[in-house]
Amino acid sequence: MNVRAPAPESRAGSHPAVVTASKIFIAGALGTLLYVARTAFIPVVLALLFWLVLSGPVESLCRRRVPRALSAIVVVVIVLSALATLVFLMRNPAQEWFARAPQTFATIRHKLGPVSHWINYLEDIRKSATSLVPAKQAAPALAVVPAPTASTPVVIFTATTGVMVSTLTFIVVTLFLLAGGPPMLAHMTAAFIDNLHASGVRDLIEKVRVQVGHYYLVTTLINIGLGIATGLAMWAWGMPTPYLWGALAAIVNYVPYGGAATTLTVVTIVAIMSFDTLGQVLGVMGTQLLIATIEGQIAQPLLVGKRLNVNPLVIFLGLWFGGIFWGVVGIMLATPILVTLKVLAENAHHGQSLLEFLSPNPASSRTPRLRKLASHPPP
Repeated sequence: MNVRAPAPESRAGSHPAVVTASKIFIAGALGTLLYVARTAFIPVVLALLFWLVLSGPVESLCRRRVPRALSAIVVVVIVLSALATLVFLMRNPAQEWFARAPQTFATIRHKLGPVSHWINYLEDIRKSATSLVPAKQAAPALAVVPAPTASTPVVIFTATTGVMVSTLTFIVVTLFLLAGGPPMLAHMTAAFIDNLHASGVRDLIEKVRVQVGHYYLVTTLINIGLGIATGLAMWAWGMPTPYLWGALAAIVNYVPYGGAATTLTVVTIVAIMSFDTLGQVLGVMGTQLLIATIEGQIAQPLLVGKRLNVNPLVIFLGLWFGGIFWGVVGIMLATPILVTLKVLAENAHHGQSLLEFLSPNPASSRTPRLRKLASHPPP
């Protein structure tokens, strides 16, 4: 008498509920690790991003028979020097605006006087309505013992030391990645994942490097053009320090949605403080809105294309969770990580589910699963 072996679906290890629970547990553990060890992860992830962006120039120098290590050092020194120069040029005007912040808010409050009167009037009505309700007897206040705080020099020294260590880690890891190139990263990845060959991993890494590097190279050129256009427009309207607002527009535009909104908000506040007529303020707002619309609706789709676009909801969630886990750096890294994941999903053999999740238009996706869902929707 033959005994039939149990079906694979009946095993506990392959049960859908067990698989889902395992994925949730792994995601929670990974999120906890990224939050707790963010000081260690942030420099490494930044170095990986810079490697993707800067590996193109390094490979170009290598093809001209320049040693890879020397190519990596030259490219990193040039990029860091350019960033340091930009910070040096923008430092003085930025410090002046920060120093004038109280005066700025006072000027805005004065020019928005009618709005403030209406707000104060509504607040008086609210207080009058509250006074008609009998107040509850307040509980006796407990004595609060102030917690001991660290001295200011100690706090400054600790913060400075942490920044210096993170910066040094970022530079060293970037140099090692650029000097080692895709072969080193491929061998390291294949050593920790079974059923992977270094050659296949190297091909995948090369595809990610080329596509993501090209994407951010074009995006950087677009942002530079946006910064120049913004600076010229602010100069034409007579705004103070127009080059500062152009640099701000170019830098924050790496953050989707939030970057353009930040630039528009800042230039509007500066226009309110600088001009006396409403027409000039509206002119500055309209000009900046027009520039941002041309960049987002014409330049980006035309030069970058829609192949590397990511679902806007996924981008928003990435920005949200990136800010919660890693602060400002997490917001800056959210979009590069999502774009890299999409390129990996497009070129990996088992990345269809991730590609479906990240795609901005699932109905027109090329994956067979999505075509089946589009043609035969569930009841």
